[in-house]
Amino acid sequence: MKKAEQAVRNIFSLADININGERIFDIQINRPEFYERFLADGVIGFGETYMEGWWDCEALDVMIDKVLRADLEHAASPYKMIIPFLLSKVINHQRRSRAFKIGEFHYDLGNDLYQKMLDKRMTYTCGYWKNAHDLESAQEAKLDLVCRKMGLQPGMRVLDIGCGWGSFAAFAAERYKVQVLGVTVSKEQIELGQQMCKGLDVELRLQDYRDVSGQFDRIVSLGMFEHVGRKNYVTYMRQVRRLLVDNGLFLLHTIGTNTPKTSVDPWTDKYIFPGGMLPTIKQIASASEGVFVTEDLHNFGTDYDLTLMAWMANVDAHKTALKQAGYDDHFYRMWRFFLLGAAGGFRSHRNHLWQIVYSKRGIDNGYQSVR
Repeated sequence: MKKAEQAVRNIFSLADININGERIFDIQINRPEFYERFLADGVIGFGETYMEGWWDCEALDVMIDKVLRADLEHAASPYKMIIPFLLSKVINHQRRSRAFKIGEFHYDLGNDLYQKMLDKRMTYTCGYWKNAHDLESAQEAKLDLVCRKMGLQPGMRVLDIGCGWGSFAAFAAERYKVQVLGVTVSKEQIELGQQMCKGLDVELRLQDYRDVSGQFDRIVSLGMFEHVGRKNYVTYMRQVRRLLVDNGLFLLHTIGTNTPKTSVDPWTDKYIFPGGMLPTIKQIASASEGVFVTEDLHNFGTDYDLTLMAWMANVDAHKTALKQAGYDDHFYRMWRFFLLGAAGGFRSHRNHLWQIVYSKRGIDNGYQSVR
């Protein structure tokens, strides 16, 4: 047995994963070149060789869960990973001039993809599965949870930072009779979102959060903070404070992680979310210190595991139609690695989903937590 193969076998054995084993989470090697590529390129090579069909795994989500629980990504981190790490220390990848890059790269992939993957409202954030039985009910429960946490009342003016296709904006306007302004950096989302919100008191704009002006009774941000970047956290919090009325509330819904990082992993940065960065609780708290009063913190990250598995099931159910629409096998393998890898990240408790409610000066008689 070659040294590279033995080294890879030894690494994965630390997580009780066998090479060419018989269990659903074992890795099946299709090309022996995988071993040296994996050792040379680490995390990014692992993802790229899956995309290229060099290896397979029936239960990719289970395997990634085991990999993360065993901390294997640090057992195969080549020195070349140090360069992007150092660059992220000095470069602001989320600066204003790059604000629309993530929209063009990820969210503008094609509305046909997201229409088949997501629920009917096209909610591209974690569902709330407490009393839900499927993706549709989980997403509606999440949207209603946000509205109830915000104490929405008819006539309120609400800002949705990172509005996507307007799922929250439409739900809040329809169910709670509020006026909503949503901003996003995706042209595709704006185009379809405006159609989906037609007839409602909703305005969707192609606009960076730093360019929004006005005053709002409530502000929400669902799944956008992951694109803000550590160097901009304070700017973000201060901008939200400027836009919020004195007795208003702000709800931040974001993926977070346990360990401070300067960026997402190299594979995700290259293929899925360029410039993405997952915050820690400490980083969020530091940015909001002296800006907001923290009223409530809710962690339901395990619900994202269920949400991602439901999205993957939808992609599989429409695999033929998506292929006919131009999403080839290479894209399918990339997307499968993304969705199931992310599910493993939440299942292993490496990543979390936080909803944090803020006020400017505190709530008289206290804020009543909503679950």
